[in-house]
Amino acid sequence: MITFSMAQRMERLWTEGAFEVLAKARALEAQGKEIVHLEIGEPDFDTPANIVEEGIQALRKGETHYSPSAGIMPLRQEIASYLSRTRKIKVSPDEVVVTPGAKPVIAFVLLALIDPGDEVVYPNPAYPAYESVINFAGGKAVPLPLLEEREFCFNVGDLEKAITPRTKLIVLNSPENPTGGVLTEDDLRQIADLAQKHNLLVLSDEIYSRILFEGEFHSIASLQGMKERTILVDGFSKTYAMTGWRLGYAAMPLPLAEKVTKLEINVNSCTATFTQWAGIEALKGPQDSVLRMVGEFKKRRDVIVEGLNRIKGIHCRKPKGAFYVFPNIKEIGKDQDFIADYLLREAGVAALAGTAFGEYGKGYLRFSCANSVENIQRALDRIESALAKLR
Repeated sequence: MITFSMAQRMERLWTEGAFEVLAKARALEAQGKEIVHLEIGEPDFDTPANIVEEGIQALRKGETHYSPSAGIMPLRQEIASYLSRTRKIKVSPDEVVVTPGAKPVIAFVLLALIDPGDEVVYPNPAYPAYESVINFAGGKAVPLPLLEEREFCFNVGDLEKAITPRTKLIVLNSPENPTGGVLTEDDLRQIADLAQKHNLLVLSDEIYSRILFEGEFHSIASLQGMKERTILVDGFSKTYAMTGWRLGYAAMPLPLAEKVTKLEINVNSCTATFTQWAGIEALKGPQDSVLRMVGEFKKRRDVIVEGLNRIKGIHCRKPKGAFYVFPNIKEIGKDQDFIADYLLREAGVAALAGTAFGEYGKGYLRFSCANSVENIQRALDRIESALAKLR
């Protein structure tokens, strides 16, 4: 066998727990075990028919060739118009970069900005790619604890304490994965004050901006003086059930957009052209499917939160956005990794340990609401029965 060594940087790059648990669940299904999937962050709805039809028509028209690396201009114009309208700021198409999903643009922004030793403050528990790519770039990931008693928002005072002369960037995600926490407008104003005081950039991951159950969505980019220091990330995967289409984007200061486009050229060349035409239809077409999906997620949220709170040893707050719940399981007396594995093997319920999202996920599980009410209820019954055997 040939022997070779890997680059040391690969030791700093993580995988993603949801896909690891999904693989384990699929293996059990192959052995004949029935699994209720509450692990993966993917809407269980089909892409709306008008969007699918636009993609099909684009294929038939021959939209199968390379596109400009930053995205086709009609889509970038539509995204700029959408963001200008919804965030109440003026966004130019030249400030928009389209990528195959939102994940690449997050990675490209971090790689373009972070030098070895630079510090990035990010929420924890959080989407694993933040910490993974910060470390991969040679930066120092500084976790900011999300507090259950604050509805899984961080204390802005803790953020101020975390900022040092090496801090370059603050990462925000609201509504948040995995907790469903939502930053208030007052929180955002205080964060904006700190960003301007310390001359920091903000990466605002707003992929769940349309999946909100209470109140109005607020973006830090909308605040005075923040548009020019915010990288606003969004995409089509969650809102339009387009995970497999791979279509995301970010709006950012023009000098950074040029560097991110250079990374796109070197890594992906471009985003699939027919997918981009489908994205135009998603933004311009009817939005009733989005409203129906969010309404269904809210119904499921209520069912799973109520059901989990009836189970001895579990306490679950009601999230305000996204489609996850993040119950506290500390009273069960077993750690989160044991419980997640136990529920998969013994109950046939796939969930994630809170620590899949960082050190401050200790003592929690994450369940996705991207399954039917019937299956969620089945999972709740199985969880209750399985945990009773541990007592």
